[in-house]
Parts: sequence; structure tokens; C-alpha cells
Amino acid sequence: MASKRGSADPNFGGRLVDEGMIILRKRIHEMNMIEKNYEAPSNWMEWEKRYYTNYDSIICEAMGILQTQLMNTRPSVALGAMAFVAISVPTSSILIFLHLLELAKSILAGIHLV
Repeated sequence: MASKRGSADPNFGGRLVDEGMIILRKRIHEMNMIEKNYEAPSNWMEWEKRYYTNYDSIICEAMGILQTQLMNTRPSVALGAMAFVAISVPTSSILIFLHLLELAKSILAGIHLV
């Protein structure tokens, strides 16, 4: 019946499938987890085992909140925020690396003097 409805139908228009794909993938994954009786590996910490079954739901909810916030802002603000993150992450990584390099130099210099 859904295939007979055209894109002119205001209740369909192809949007229901697109909006539900994430939820559909999440439910398929949950069903696979139930069928295969997935359990967390025994060497994991207790808190990891607790969140193992709900991890996908937590990620989906977080991404949904992020997507909603980005869609409710002006495009220039969203692009600016993404550009800020894209620039700040490599910059901070380089800065941390340089500090670790200086620390290694000072340790090696201290060992050499003794």
C-alpha cells in the first residue's frame, strides 16, 4: 500500500522512511543483540558492562540532540561551530604533542647530566 502512494501524498512524501532509518537501524541492531545474546567480555570493567547493552541508544540520543540543536540554529552559526571544532582539535593536539616533546627533552637532559 505504501508503494502505491505517490510523493504528492502529504503524509508520505518519502520523509517517513528517511526519518525512521536511524531508528530502524537501531532496532535491527537491538534485535541482533538479543538473538545472539551478546555479553560484554569478562575483562571489561563493571561500568563498561553496564553500559554495553545501552551504548547504541545513548549514542543515538546524543546524536539526535546534537542534530536537533544544529537544525534549530542559523546555518552560519552551525558552520562556524563546526569550523571552530575542526580547527581547535588539531591545534590542541599539536600543542599537547609539543609539551610532551619538551617534557621528554627535559627528562633526557636530566638523565644525561647524572
